[in-house]
Amino acid sequence: MKEFKKYYIIPASPEELYRALTTEITIRLWTGDLVEIDPRPEGEFSLWDGAIQGKFLELEPYSKIVQQWYFGEQEEASIVTLKLHVHKKGTSFEVKQTNIPEEDYNDMVDGWNDTYIASLLEFYEEDEE
Repeated sequence: MKEFKKYYIIPASPEELYRALTTEITIRLWTGDLVEIDPRPEGEFSLWDGAIQGKFLELEPYSKIVQQWYFGEQEEASIVTLKLHVHKKGTSFEVKQTNIPEEDYNDMVDGWNDTYIASLLEFYEEDEE
């Protein structure tokens, strides 16, 4: 099992970003796809028409979200921790994902960089115009 951790700068306040990660209508806007979300501990979610599925473990408004992502019959849960910190250019967005199956690691990193984060950046950069 592998772990991924990276920091990104998102041009939005921690409050705006937190809402973008926990509010169905806003998630639909930045993903451009079907979303189901129940933003409470043990509440489940599905993003990108089911490409990412899991449940919330912990929610600290405007600062931290902890999720469990489902990977088929995997024994150890893949835990995603998202931390939001004020930054002079918006929000420092820390992404940490544990227990990534070795065979899925490169696809997961590409997904974080090229889809998840790229979509958020595009959404907020358009918002600034």
